[in-house]
Amino acid sequence: MTESNSAKLWGGRFGESTDAFVEAFTASVDFDRRLYRQDIEGSKAHAQMLAHVGVLSEAESQAICQGLDAIQAEIEAGTFRWDVSLEDVHMNIEARLTGRIGDVGKKLHTGRSRNDQVATDIRLWLREQIDDLLSELRRARRSLLDLAEREADTIMPGFTHLQVAMPVTFGHHMLAWHEMLRRDSARLRDARRRVNVLPLGAAALAGTSYPIDRAYTAGLLGFEAVAANSLDAVSDRDFAIEFTAAAALIMTHLSRAAEEMVFWSSAQFDFIELPDRFCTGSSIMPQKKNPDVPELLRGKAGRVNGDLFALLTLMKAQPLAYNKDNQEDKEPLFDAVDTVSASLRAFADMLPAIRVKRERMREAARQGYATATDLADYLVRKGIPFRDAHEIVGKAVRQAIALGRDLAELDLETLRRFSPEIDADVYDMLTLEGSVAARRHYGGTAPQAVRERIREAREELKAEGQGLTGR
Repeated sequence: MTESNSAKLWGGRFGESTDAFVEAFTASVDFDRRLYRQDIEGSKAHAQMLAHVGVLSEAESQAICQGLDAIQAEIEAGTFRWDVSLEDVHMNIEARLTGRIGDVGKKLHTGRSRNDQVATDIRLWLREQIDDLLSELRRARRSLLDLAEREADTIMPGFTHLQVAMPVTFGHHMLAWHEMLRRDSARLRDARRRVNVLPLGAAALAGTSYPIDRAYTAGLLGFEAVAANSLDAVSDRDFAIEFTAAAALIMTHLSRAAEEMVFWSSAQFDFIELPDRFCTGSSIMPQKKNPDVPELLRGKAGRVNGDLFALLTLMKAQPLAYNKDNQEDKEPLFDAVDTVSASLRAFADMLPAIRVKRERMREAARQGYATATDLADYLVRKGIPFRDAHEIVGKAVRQAIALGRDLAELDLETLRRFSPEIDADVYDMLTLEGSVAARRHYGGTAPQAVRERIREAREELKAEGQGLTGR
């Protein structure tokens, strides 16, 4: 056997050196080294479990755990030497452990495989990342609630087909964004339960003949359940796909909000002003203020969609159990986490500094005959069937357009030409303030309803932060 392969932890079977290109092509240590803390945490729990069942002595287990702690210190101090010839984070750490504490280090891998080891590491890592993302989502939602409260009385046009439809409040619009992120939080909490399942003990694919105690290991690592089938335990990446699907939805929601920020901050809308520190200028046009952060939020949604598609494609035709293909699961998963985390941070940081141009929004709401539906509702309450009321109001709008006036600017005599049921009290319905105030039911746009929902949502956030809604 060549010296090269004799140094590998699996080298006993092989009679020639690994091709240099193949060694580099198959190595994952350049990206999976970020799992070092989880790899060490899982290895310590495994060693403690082996001592618990009598496979290792307490002294051996302690020596292994102390050695792993010292290796973690080396990594975090930047003195650990990562070796691509050792392929991955697991073998780099195990080789260093043996180098530090001798043959006892070789006993760590008793009763496990890299197959269940890496599955455990990823789940430990993703569980932690989900908790961080949930915290960042709560921060973004708090920012939205603060902005909604600040602008609960601010009237703006509500749109369908990007055409002025009915008046709403800006606070109500911010609560719509909040509801998107609220569902995202619920999805992540639900996905976390399926992440938090221990695969360790499945070994390569069939389990192990050693008298292991998987429940004991799960308790040490904080897992809520133990994987029930060893074949599935080492080959399952559903949890990564499910997380990335939830991540793609988060980015879709951020992208929708960012799109509105982009056109609201344009000269054509001029509804908001974004803070300078979240924008850039043009190298040739000195007047430009480009909404780069919202544009990047919009663009990065496609990146996470790509990560999801990569994972789905990776798994779509894999036979049981573990295959080398699964090495490709980490980079899209890592990228999805990194992208969502940075995007949520940028979004949450930007929201409090948005300046809302209230008068411009109100003027825009006046320009699109946004209270036409209120006039139709008024006529219905007078006993006119809705379809007839719809036609009457359509004719009134046509007359207002011809005169260049808003409906509220038409005098009573003109309005009564379209229906004698119209009286002076109609003007209570035709004002923007009257329109939004009338929609004070739960989920409506009235300032009163908006403030009530904000109070409720803050209580929900408080409960989530305390873990009272489940994880």
